[in-house]
Amino acid sequence: MFTLALPTPPPAQARGSGLSATFATGTAIPVGDTPGGIAVTPAGTRAYVANHGSNTVSVIDTATDTVIDTIATGAGPNAVAFSPDGTRAYVTVSDDGLVSVIDTATNTIVTDIAVGAGATGVAVTPDGSRVYVTLQSSDTVSVIDTATNSVTASIPAAGTPLGLVITPDGTRAYVACLFANGVRVIDTATNTVIATIPVGPVPILLAVSPDGTHVYVTNVGNSTVSVIDTATGAVTATVGVSAQPRFAAVSPDGSHVYVANSGPDTVSVIDTATQTVVENIGVGDGPTGIALLPDGTRAYVTNAVAGTVGVMATTVIPDQGSTAGGTTVTLTGHHLANATAVHFGTAQAVITANTATSATVTAPAGSGAVPVTVTTAGGTGTLGHFYYVPAPALSGINPAAGPVAGSDDEIVLTGRHLAGAIDVYFGTTRAVIQTVSDNQVTVRAAGAPAPGGTAVTVITAGGSAGGLSYTYLDPSTVTGVSPDSGPTTGGTEVTITGTGLAGTEQVTFNGIPAAFTVVSDSTLTATTPPSGAAGPVGVTVTGPGGAPAGTFTYVSEPDI
Repeated sequence: MFTLALPTPPPAQARGSGLSATFATGTAIPVGDTPGGIAVTPAGTRAYVANHGSNTVSVIDTATDTVIDTIATGAGPNAVAFSPDGTRAYVTVSDDGLVSVIDTATNTIVTDIAVGAGATGVAVTPDGSRVYVTLQSSDTVSVIDTATNSVTASIPAAGTPLGLVITPDGTRAYVACLFANGVRVIDTATNTVIATIPVGPVPILLAVSPDGTHVYVTNVGNSTVSVIDTATGAVTATVGVSAQPRFAAVSPDGSHVYVANSGPDTVSVIDTATQTVVENIGVGDGPTGIALLPDGTRAYVTNAVAGTVGVMATTVIPDQGSTAGGTTVTLTGHHLANATAVHFGTAQAVITANTATSATVTAPAGSGAVPVTVTTAGGTGTLGHFYYVPAPALSGINPAAGPVAGSDDEIVLTGRHLAGAIDVYFGTTRAVIQTVSDNQVTVRAAGAPAPGGTAVTVITAGGSAGGLSYTYLDPSTVTGVSPDSGPTTGGTEVTITGTGLAGTEQVTFNGIPAAFTVVSDSTLTATTPPSGAAGPVGVTVTGPGGAPAGTFTYVSEPDI
């Protein structure tokens, strides 16, 4: 069963320039073990966090950013959703097969509804009359009548249903099916699956835009977000993010999608107008869940490994850019109508759009960390900070070659000013970012259409860096091992022939490393290590072109 618990990823990184704190507000709130799903009340006054590992729900006061209550649940709480009036919270409890109903006035569980093993995703209809719950173990979606707190329907949804959202008009539910590589569309009037939309590999979680026109699906298999047009039922864009994307959240104005990436400990910010990532923000250890305040000024991120909730300001997005200026920045706040000036430090930005709650500007040139201020007829206020990022530079790549089919092995790029890296390309193919620091980015390379060298490019908020190349190789082969037998005591000099052997990194006999010498791309020699038993063993040659194998037979020496 898939749960929201995560393996331990590398340590979190600060924002790209190294000038800012890990979080925009510097706040990390301790909660329970392995926090996963998080939701903010409709009024924005509380955030409820499902702590999968400690069987609790933490209640955060968003005015003080402190935990004001801890509610004990059954085993394995996963996700949280609220009734439209905010009086009830519905929590899936996967290991006990329940949905716990919490009275938010008293923060007590008023009832537990048995739904079945593997309860994971949860969503409430806009009228509050029904709750939809995904059940991994039975490949179904349960429908709960909130008036009676009973299950009234069970909808087949083969492929391990996980994430679930309901459109703002309440007519459709979208369900990410983990092993179907698709999203099931449920007609909520008939509670039947009316369509399956192919998306990326291993889709897990979803978010819906406030106007209901788009659904965003995180795909773990290739670290992408599929964008579904709900009018046509088709994927209209696929946006690359970083490794292990989890929950996504859409800003109240629909301008940005925030995606928690548990691999490199970042949140990717997608501009929905261009369907591109404009910023990767460093957060805590193992970011999983994410929820925004109704006014869009803050995001709350659950850090599953750290056991914390990070508070991330979203008033300046992106909040980093090139020292040369020119970055398009969205400012979110209150009383911004008819803004007469926006300054980044002392330099004035160009205002390109303006409403009461947001302004779009073009950042001027600058350096360092500067306050962002907005001037209206009512006065001048500070919305946040902007971090000017130096241009990145690359100095090394290791390994510099690999199989044309791609590889799961990590490739390490070194340089400077790399933190906050948005994308890495091998030629025109995007490589998935695994970890990031100011002087290093690790990626996994996708396959290439043909062998040969290709340019490597890293893109950050400060610009792009190149100058390195990566060589795609045809798969190496082993065609012969001669002699093909020798004593169990080892010491036999063998010649291994094949193709693509020049970059050999290791030779093993039955998994035991052997001393070797590369003679040419088609030949190498190796000395057999001792073996504890007689018989045939595999001879594996590991290098950038793969790990082909031959056979060698150990022979026992004669006894007297």
